[in-house]
Amino acid sequence: MLNMAGLNQKILLLFTLLFFGGTVFAQTGREIHGTVYSKDAKGNKEHLEGAAIGVLNSGLGTQADKDGKFSLHIPDNVTAIMVSYIGYLTDTIALSPATADLAIALRKEHTLKEVVIRDKLKSLEIGMLDPMKIEKIGQGELLKAACCNLSESFETTPSVDVSFTDAVTGYKQIKLLGLAGPYTLITRENIPDVRGLASITGLTFTPGTWIEGMQLSKGTGSVVNGFESVAGQINVELKKPFAGERWLFNIYQNTQGRSEANINYRHKFSEKLGTNLMVHANSQWLKIDQNKDHFLDQPLGNQFNILNRWIYNDAKGWMFQAGVKFLYVHGVGGEWNYKENEPQVPGNPWGYKNNINRLEDWAKIAKVFSGRAGTSVGLQLSNINHNQDATYGTREYTGKQTSFYANLIFQTYINNTNNIIKVGASALADNYNEQFAGTFYTRNEQVPGVFSEYAYNYSDKFNVVAGLRGDYNNIYGGFMTPRLHMRYALTKSKKTVIRASIGRAQRTANIFAENLGLMAGNRQFNIINPTSDIGYGLNPEVAWNTGVNLTHKFKLGLREAALSLDYYYTWFQNQVVVDVEYPGFVSFYNLTGKSYAHGFQAQFDYELMHNLNMRLAYRYYNVMTTYYKDGLQEKPLLPPHRAFVNVDYTTRNKWKFDYTVQWISAERTPGISHVNHSGFSPGSINYSPSYIQMNAQITKVFSDVFEVYLGGDNLTNYMQHDAIISAGDPFARSFDASMIWGPTMGRNVYVGLRYKIK
Repeated sequence: MLNMAGLNQKILLLFTLLFFGGTVFAQTGREIHGTVYSKDAKGNKEHLEGAAIGVLNSGLGTQADKDGKFSLHIPDNVTAIMVSYIGYLTDTIALSPATADLAIALRKEHTLKEVVIRDKLKSLEIGMLDPMKIEKIGQGELLKAACCNLSESFETTPSVDVSFTDAVTGYKQIKLLGLAGPYTLITRENIPDVRGLASITGLTFTPGTWIEGMQLSKGTGSVVNGFESVAGQINVELKKPFAGERWLFNIYQNTQGRSEANINYRHKFSEKLGTNLMVHANSQWLKIDQNKDHFLDQPLGNQFNILNRWIYNDAKGWMFQAGVKFLYVHGVGGEWNYKENEPQVPGNPWGYKNNINRLEDWAKIAKVFSGRAGTSVGLQLSNINHNQDATYGTREYTGKQTSFYANLIFQTYINNTNNIIKVGASALADNYNEQFAGTFYTRNEQVPGVFSEYAYNYSDKFNVVAGLRGDYNNIYGGFMTPRLHMRYALTKSKKTVIRASIGRAQRTANIFAENLGLMAGNRQFNIINPTSDIGYGLNPEVAWNTGVNLTHKFKLGLREAALSLDYYYTWFQNQVVVDVEYPGFVSFYNLTGKSYAHGFQAQFDYELMHNLNMRLAYRYYNVMTTYYKDGLQEKPLLPPHRAFVNVDYTTRNKWKFDYTVQWISAERTPGISHVNHSGFSPGSINYSPSYIQMNAQITKVFSDVFEVYLGGDNLTNYMQHDAIISAGDPFARSFDASMIWGPTMGRNVYVGLRYKIK
């Protein structure tokens, strides 16, 4: 084995001899001996093997042996020698004619004290270089709340609104830019995930413990990811097999009778091959009725998820990934005394039942070409089988979806890496078979397409991404999707950037799966003026979105601050209008007038003091739709104003505190068929009261592997009373549990623990 220290000392000796010498002395003179050593902090001697001893202005020299001893023959006229050792100060030793035996102590070099530069990774970060404004939501942000699943992951994110779909099923829905969740493209590592029959229920299919982070972008997205995103895109990144804890155990329990357990395991076979196995199970085992309407606030039931993913990275630039995910859901709810499969006839308790089985598998294959920077080709593949069977009182809903997705992407540059081009082809096939209230609806959609996207970068000051894709739908024909994103840095430091975007989107509405909450009642479902006998007989939705945003990062005092201002405008060329303006009915029809959404948001992030962070936000929506009989009206059940404050603090002894308070403004409620305690009058347009919600969590990190958390949701215990219209007569025409503008459950306290094995 090569002794590097010895080699370095020999080089040092050679350098010493060459630098200081060249003169050859006669071999007359005397012999000197000595020891070279150093002393540690306690005064103990350490012999310096290999120390270089040389004669000034000569070519004479030697090295100390393992005991630090040396012997050197010098001419009589030599008056000094030089002693050196790597890491120590070189010393010059004066010699007298009588000097024969030396003890030479070298001192270590004086070094500057270590300078540590820290830059804390923010839990929610807005990138400054991308042409699209992307909010990067990290694990730290997800851990600020219980984050049991994706629908509960946005409690501290001002950009996303979260609300209940109804007062029976317990499902939550999200809204972005004032538009319902299905208008947002939700992907798993850029493969379409929550869509189709899972548009609402699918938000509960991804447990929070599986998520490594998310990227949220508003407005039109990249043509590479498809044509469906109207309001924006949320991309979910799962935990990878090559980093992080090897085992993660998470247990959760709340006072509303919900228990959860999660186990994550990763194994790295080598630097090339790794796998993840993630398991989730939850159970709602306790009956609760906090608003005293004799209906369960949450269905009783169980959910089981399991995911296995394999990743292989080859040294030659090949990358492979394959995964499979299975889901089972069973829930039973409705009136307090309802028993599963009890006949749904007047006089018996009204009941709700839901069963979902879902199997997903996917693969990614990519090749990075080492001979040409920034050049790669990749193929994404995905397959989904979704089966759902639900009962809402006397009505049944069944849905089956089989979907296949393929996306081939080639990327390279033109002339230099400031000019990137992507080209590719995609294929999407959806087969739907649904039955609702005895009527069958079938649709088999096949959409092949091609796309191209060009990205230009000028000195990190100006970026532009222009994309165009063409697709052909076997039912609705061909269509084009143009999209444009631009970014400009207003300052040399690139701390102030302005972005703008515009683009088209198209999607096919799934009117039943996207409006499951309306089934929690006895509204009559009507499809008005269908244009064909395929599916629901409605045209695809077509929308344009344009937006501009400003992000400014600066120092306030000595601490980092960030200000973000957004404005987006969405207008529909066609929309499937969901009309609930008249009690007892819900109508679906193609838009015959205007439909648009204005969205403005201001957000300010600031570190008040070390480890004490504050986020302030205000959001305003103006969403209007033309209804068949009532003309242009404000979108119901959507609060125009929302104010938001989040504060988090971490102590030196690893206590973490998080507190969120929101003010939600009054929102329009469509015609209500009876008078309740809030003063709603029959059949008129009303507004709900505004209200405040508070959430908080405390986490104690005992070590790198163990932590305990305690938290509470809806700490003000504010609830929408009389959330179910005609709750005392659930088989009456007026029964309706879907007119939800506020929380349907009261205060919820939870506790949990996380245990990691590195």
